[in-house]
Amino acid sequence: MTISHPTAAAPERLFADDETERRWRARFTAARMSLPAWADDAPHRNLYLSNASGVWEVYAWDRTAGTHRRVTDRPNGTSRAVITRDGTEIWWFADTDGDEFGGWVREPFDADGTGGTDGSGGTGATEAVTGTHPGYPAGVALGNRMVGIGVSTDDGTTVFLSRDGAEAEVLYTHANDAGLAGLSEDETLVAIAHSEHGDNRHPALRVLSTVDGSVVAEKWDGAGLGLDALDFSPVFGDPRLLVLHERRGREELLIWDVTADSEVELTIDLPGEVAAEWYPDGTALLISHTHEARNTLHRYHLDSGELTTLDIPPGTIGSAGVRPDGSVEYSWSNAAEPTVIRSLAADGAESVLLTPPGDRAPASEPMTDAFVAGPAGDVHALVARPSDAPDGPLPTVFALHGGPHAADEDRFSAYRAAWLEAGFAVVHVNYRGSTGYGSAWRDAIEGRPGLTELADVAAVHDWAVATGLADPDRCVVNGASWGGYLALLALGIQPARWAAGVAGVPVADYLAAYADEMEPLRAFDRALFGGSPEEVPDRYVECSPLTYVEQVAAPVLVLAGENDPRCPIRQIDNYLDRLAELGRPYEVYRYEAGHGSLVVAETIKQTAVEIDFTLRALGALRAAPAVRRT
Repeated sequence: MTISHPTAAAPERLFADDETERRWRARFTAARMSLPAWADDAPHRNLYLSNASGVWEVYAWDRTAGTHRRVTDRPNGTSRAVITRDGTEIWWFADTDGDEFGGWVREPFDADGTGGTDGSGGTGATEAVTGTHPGYPAGVALGNRMVGIGVSTDDGTTVFLSRDGAEAEVLYTHANDAGLAGLSEDETLVAIAHSEHGDNRHPALRVLSTVDGSVVAEKWDGAGLGLDALDFSPVFGDPRLLVLHERRGREELLIWDVTADSEVELTIDLPGEVAAEWYPDGTALLISHTHEARNTLHRYHLDSGELTTLDIPPGTIGSAGVRPDGSVEYSWSNAAEPTVIRSLAADGAESVLLTPPGDRAPASEPMTDAFVAGPAGDVHALVARPSDAPDGPLPTVFALHGGPHAADEDRFSAYRAAWLEAGFAVVHVNYRGSTGYGSAWRDAIEGRPGLTELADVAAVHDWAVATGLADPDRCVVNGASWGGYLALLALGIQPARWAAGVAGVPVADYLAAYADEMEPLRAFDRALFGGSPEEVPDRYVECSPLTYVEQVAAPVLVLAGENDPRCPIRQIDNYLDRLAELGRPYEVYRYEAGHGSLVVAETIKQTAVEIDFTLRALGALRAAPAVRRT
């Protein structure tokens, strides 16, 4: 593949067939929405995120009046918002061009017009709290009288507290990474997750008094064992805090009475891992259970220990919550069926809660499971194959998720569906480092990140070729964020496996990335590598894609956000400059946003760029049937 100019451009269309072209684009343009969040004291007032305008923005929904209003209107979209307890205001986080650095603004729930387009608030929006400073968001909690805001900068994390609308005061500050985790129902207690012990991947918890900032209780399970504060009890005056722990090698639940400093571990007889939230009366928990990339929902009665399984279809729960009337609302999808927002009444009656405007996204292909023997145990892979594909091995995309502490699940993906339409099989690999498979699996990448994950990817690649799924001459490694980092690293250390690579917003030069990235990620890297580049330089060099750039043989496409605080642009340019010096084939696509895009048209363009590039890269071997480049 000879490339005379390294700037990638989106083709006008990917498919010769009009219906196929319409279908893949329609999956992106179909309106979607998040699960609505309601005001605790005015549950008829709700907010949600939606792409109905073509950009992901914040919407207000009055259930009583049946009205919906777009709250924000910004060029690069809005992804963070909360509603006040009384439902009178919506708060949203205003950054600049997707760089994630900014502050909270607020506006009335029933304001006329929409929020401003300048990222600073604009029409209807004003500074939420005076006395804070700009930074990266590190938690927010809204009470009736008190408001807590966490802010992270290169100097560390500060948690501010505002009382009765007054100027904010500092409640907590530390140079190490931390975050605001919750405010008690009576607004006397604040929970903070912190890494003062030096490991933000395994945080400790501290509860402070809002009266004088004194320490009420501390909890830390020791090195390598993290704690995650989920929420305080919804009952006024109840000091219980719901916590995730990992004392037995997986995420489980405990309830911590912070004033008595006593706890009760909950024994829930389910495989996999769990998370939870309170029922409104504090007597039960809604359990979200994850096992082998799928979810189930359960009600756990705290007094009796009875576990009741809720009747939901197999698939993945995006999020779920319990309304004041005891009904459970949740977002659901599986690989074949697009996301839907459902309601399960207390009596078991189920209904569709919200239907976005316009046509529903076209369905796609289901996924099957593969459990592949790897260097440290079975690696779970999820496999999708075009239903109309010819028999025999197919060109195959090995899709590596970001995180690394995340997992691919049996959920709908317009992005995956586009690759299937183009004739590719798609293999998702839940490599070591993924969540949902226990603490040891998640933490196995410590000290040798990247290289550890790719040993699992190699095992799945071998399996896919041996079983006849993947054509060994047409295998593509693909990912974004941490997945993009793995894709670049794979091209360098496993050059014989890959015919092409696609790396979205990747870490490409780890030393430069560490120097330029946001402080919370530097803290994550120190915990992951066992120190900073100054302390363990050889590890950063060993695990950096730039170290292996001379071994890259396959064409590579890199997508980069000009304002990305997570995988900054300079370190990507360092890698691309070296590719150019070596004469290696590559293309780059740059866009004016941060770590990804909330603009639907931009997402479509990037997907088209990726598939078009890959088809051209494989064209000398054999292009996918029924696909042509115009």
